[in-house]
Amino acid sequence: MKRHNSLAILSRDHQKGLMLAQLLKKNAPAYKGLPGDVIGKVKYALDTFRSDLTKHFEDEEKILFPAAAGKSNQCDKKIISELIDEHKFFNEKIPSLINSSNLIDEMDLIGHKLEEHIRKEERILFNLIQDILADEELENLKSNIEDSRKIFSKYCKTNST
Repeated sequence: MKRHNSLAILSRDHQKGLMLAQLLKKNAPAYKGLPGDVIGKVKYALDTFRSDLTKHFEDEEKILFPAAAGKSNQCDKKIISELIDEHKFFNEKIPSLINSSNLIDEMDLIGHKLEEHIRKEERILFNLIQDILADEELENLKSNIEDSRKIFSKYCKTNST
């Protein structure tokens, strides 16, 4: 199914997330421009988590999930609850990579779970949302996500100076 424009920002985030997932997996191939050593991969994961994933999770939990919740039996609390639990897993596991005593296995676990999580959102949740939300609701969703990103970008620029 073609992705609705209202979900494009989140889908672009997913592309970055999938690259991170692949990078973290055991025996990942070398990617041009990305770190190949374990320490570099951990640093990349932490940077990506802080700069991209935390905002992505927040936008989903505060904007996307409430817009979809209760609209359909298929888009019920169960799938949204699963996705929130998965966000909690990443919020805990990615920052803890720094202190991991089993770094390679932890990275591999996170990589596989992140890929599964993104596929679930893209293949199940996003398709459901496109089916159950009216065009006006989808446009409001897009506007709310764009506004959230503008505020985030402005905040980042203000705090980096």
